Amino acid sequence: MSEASPAKAYALHLGVIALLFLLSFLLPDYYHGLLARIMVLAVFAMGYNMLFGYVGLLSLGHAMFFGAGLYGAGLAVIQLGWSVPLAFLSGIACGAVLALVIGLLALRTTGVAFMIVTMMFAQVFYLVILYFSSWTGGDQGMVVPQPARVLTFGATALDLTNPTVRYMTALALFSIVLLITLGIVRSRHGRVLVAIRENEERTKMLGYDTFSNKLAAVVVSGTICAASGAAYALLFGYVGSSFASVQYSILPLLWVLLGGAATTLGPLIGTLFMYYVIDLSSGYTSAYLLIVGIALILLVLFFPKGILGSIRQRWLGWLP
Repeated sequence: MSEASPAKAYALHLGVIALLFLLSFLLPDYYHGLLARIMVLAVFAMGYNMLFGYVGLLSLGHAMFFGAGLYGAGLAVIQLGWSVPLAFLSGIACGAVLALVIGLLALRTTGVAFMIVTMMFAQVFYLVILYFSSWTGGDQGMVVPQPARVLTFGATALDLTNPTVRYMTALALFSIVLLITLGIVRSRHGRVLVAIRENEERTKMLGYDTFSNKLAAVVVSGTICAASGAAYALLFGYVGSSFASVQYSILPLLWVLLGGAATTLGPLIGTLFMYYVIDLSSGYTSAYLLIVGIALILLVLFFPKGILGSIRQRWLGWLP
């Protein structure tokens, strides 16, 4: 990388944040709400990318971490009557603890075995939600009441059901996680993670504790996904078991592959692309999945490393 690369990278990321801020004043109401949802789910994809893109570990259990944050925050508000900040922290804590436990167990395996083990844990988590339906709402889920979705700062109260407040809160979460991710990727720990992905045995020979580094990556990844889940529950007011299903673990994988694995902005681009292709095509035909499939095939053919990954490979090598 050139000496100007760090400055370019941070300028690019701050520019994306500034653009998203300006769009809040320009977009119509419908797309305003859609983009807020996309930013929250892009955080989910960023958490997945931390493990899949930079460590090379394919997981099919990340819906479990998203669900831990979702239910950790939702139950704290609905069942315990906690405030929004405490509920959000509760969701993050649930995801972090779960990621630590799962990481200690799942990292005993590698490759396909790791994928299967994470999928099994996710399925167990999903079935636990269904079993305790009196608390979790089971298949039907739960609605977080509007009075509980108010963020208070002294005499100031911010209603998270307000479209503008919801958008800005989603943007704040996205911006913080994006900059944290960029910092991790550019740090010594981030370089070690990439080295593990490329050749774990050689990394061990250089004296690095690969297990500890991978465990840290699992915990950070799970915590970011849990933050996304907690924010989703509080901003959009719904907590449902479908978000914890194994199928929901495939979505962040798809978003990351579309945007570009091991790129910091790839998860946002992939999530944005997928959502808007579905939204626009479904407005013209009921066979919108056919259009989505064709778009994905063309994307894979012409951008085999994802949109941003291919751009980095061909033209802008300094992109993080």
